[in-house]
Amino acid sequence: MESLTGRLLVATPALRDPNFERTVVLVVAHEEGGALGVVLNRATEVQVADVLGGWGALAGEPPVVFEGGPVQPEAAICLARTRPGVQDLAGFNRVSGAVGTVDLSGDPDLLVAGVLGVRVFAGYAGWSPGQLEREIEGGSWFVFDALPSDAFAPRPDDLWQMVLRRQGGLMAAVAHYPSDPTQN
Repeated sequence: MESLTGRLLVATPALRDPNFERTVVLVVAHEEGGALGVVLNRATEVQVADVLGGWGALAGEPPVVFEGGPVQPEAAICLARTRPGVQDLAGFNRVSGAVGTVDLSGDPDLLVAGVLGVRVFAGYAGWSPGQLEREIEGGSWFVFDALPSDAFAPRPDDLWQMVLRRQGGLMAAVAHYPSDPTQN
């Protein structure tokens, strides 16, 4: 399978794992050794400024820490979106287009001129070699192209439905699938 780095994994209604039910995951790395991503639509109430000081000023709306996934919830991954025309930025590792990771041990003031905003994730989603491919083949995930704005959606709770709706056709209909079909 070709690399899914920079693409979205959107949980299908069949995926009932509470860690990933109705999630949208941005794949940050996908190689022979496995895959790593962050859940884009699980905001917490913890303010970025409360735990990472100066990084809070760069955090987009909502300026909170997100639950990036069940692996290493004490670790933080930071995504940033560069301003148009910015090519090289210290501490920025491009994932796709204008979106990449930044090193939180660096000085946030050095990024102010080059980024539109950041989003901080506690933990991540990880897959061993071949695991993600098996989950996709098994019907747990839809795979879609990401828009630069997906990782920084101001209303992250709406992201699952929004990504499905923009696919059109049958996928748009899946966006209206009830979270509990027995209550339909």
